[in-house]
Amino acid sequence: MKRWLLSLVLCWASFTLASALDASVSYAKFKSYNQGYVEVYLHIVGSTVNFVTVDSSEYQAGVEILILFKQLGQIVKFDKYRLNSPRSPFPMDFIDQRRFGLENGTYTIEVTVKDLHLEDNTKVFDQVFTLDFEREKIQQSDIQLLSSFRPDSTSNQYTKNGYYLESLPFNFYNKNHSQLIFYSEIYNTDQVLDEEFVIRYAVERIEINGDTKTVILGHKKRKPAPINVLLLQKNIAELESGNYNLVVEVRDRSNQLLSSKSLFFQRSNPYLKEKETLNADLSHEFVSELDPEALDYGLRAIAMNVRENEVEVLNMVIANEDLASKRRFLFSFWVRQNPNNPKLVYDQYMEVAKAIDKLYASGFGHGFETDRGYTFMKYGKPNDIVSVDNDPSAPPYEIWVYYEFPVTQQNNVKFIYYNPSLDGGNYVFLHSTARGELNNPQWEVELYRDAPQEGASANFIDNTRMLDNTNRMAWRLFNDM
Repeated sequence: MKRWLLSLVLCWASFTLASALDASVSYAKFKSYNQGYVEVYLHIVGSTVNFVTVDSSEYQAGVEILILFKQLGQIVKFDKYRLNSPRSPFPMDFIDQRRFGLENGTYTIEVTVKDLHLEDNTKVFDQVFTLDFEREKIQQSDIQLLSSFRPDSTSNQYTKNGYYLESLPFNFYNKNHSQLIFYSEIYNTDQVLDEEFVIRYAVERIEINGDTKTVILGHKKRKPAPINVLLLQKNIAELESGNYNLVVEVRDRSNQLLSSKSLFFQRSNPYLKEKETLNADLSHEFVSELDPEALDYGLRAIAMNVRENEVEVLNMVIANEDLASKRRFLFSFWVRQNPNNPKLVYDQYMEVAKAIDKLYASGFGHGFETDRGYTFMKYGKPNDIVSVDNDPSAPPYEIWVYYEFPVTQQNNVKFIYYNPSLDGGNYVFLHSTARGELNNPQWEVELYRDAPQEGASANFIDNTRMLDNTNRMAWRLFNDM
C-alpha cells in the first residue's frame, strides 16, 4: 500500500486555525475472481480543514476529490466527487474509500484534493504502479493496515469478504494504539498446490544500521482456494517506538517461499519505558485538564495501589501545592497500567472510585479511604458479603469473602469489619486471612468485648475465643463461609 501526506495551507471561515490541511491518501491492489482492482483510501484530519456554519450550532467541512488513472498519458478511468465531513459542533475527522476495477497494466494514479470553502487551495499527487495479477501463479494483494474491523454482510465500499474494514491513516501507530490489525489476500493457491500451505507473518524492527530484527512472528495454515483471506489482530502494547516492516509470506509444507509482500509502518510508544515518562511533555495528556481538586481526588484514590516505595512520595505530592508534580505522579501511575491509553484505565478506575466513595461515605475522608473502601479498591469486589446488625453482644459487622485471591495465590480469603462507634458507615478493619493483611487472633474477643466475662478462658488478656453462644454468630459465620 502506498501513502502520501497532504499539506495545504488554508484559513478557517468559522474557526481560527493556523495549521495546514492534513490528510492521508493511500491505495492498495486486490483481485476479485475475474479482475484486478485498486482501492483508494482517504482520511481527512478534521481539526485542520475549513469548517463553515450550516446551522446555529453545527459546522461542516468539504473537499472536492478527483481521482484519475492514466496509461500513456490518456485517462482510462476517473471519479470526481465531493466529500463532506459529518455535521458537528466541533471539527471531526472524516474518511472515504473508492474501488476501481482495472485490467493488468502500468498506470499513473493522480489524486487532486481541493478545499470547497477556500478557493485555489489545491494539491495534486501522482504515483506509478503496475497491476499484474495472473490466474495460474500464487500471488498476494497489498497489505492493508486497519484502524478497526467488524463482521458486516452488507455490500458497500468499506466491506470486503464479510467484514467492514477501516483503513489506518498514515501507516502510523501512535501511543493510543495497542493493536496492529491488517488484512491481506492470497490468490490461486488452488491452481498450484494440492495440500495445506503456511502463511507466515512477521513484524521486523528496522535498526539504525539498516538491519532488521523480528519482534513478532506467527503462522497460519490454510487449504488451497482461489482466494485466501488473512485478517489478523496482534497486540503491540509493548512494541517500542521506531520503524518497522510488516511481512506476509506464503510457504509450502517444506517451508519453500512461494510469495512475499511487505509494508513499512511507524510506531510511537513514548511511555513504554518508565524513565521516558519522567521527561514527557504532559500538555496534551489527560492530566493537564484536571484542576487541583480533581488531581488530589485522583491521587488519593490510587493510594492503596501504589508501589510500597512510592507511598511516602505520594503523601508528599498530595501535601505539596505543586500541580506539575501531582500531574506527573498521577500520569506515571496510569501510564504503567496502560502505556498506550492511560486515560482509558484512569477513567474506568475513577468511575469505580466515585461509586465506592458514595457507597462507603462516612464523614471521615472519602469513601474509598475507609477500611472497606480501601479493600474494595485494592482487591476488587468480594464474591460474598454477609452483614450482621442483630447480634445482641456485638456492634454491626460485615464479613467479606474472596473465593480466589490472585494477589497472594490464596483461595477463600476473608475479611471482617465492625462498627464499634455505631456511627453510620464507619466500619473498622478487624481481621483477615489474607497474607500481608491484619491478622488478629483476638478478633472475636475484640468484637464481643462488651461481654468479657464470657471469654473461653479465665485469662481475658490472652483470650482468642469467646464461649459459644446461640446468639453469638460471628465465629460460625466467619468459618462456615
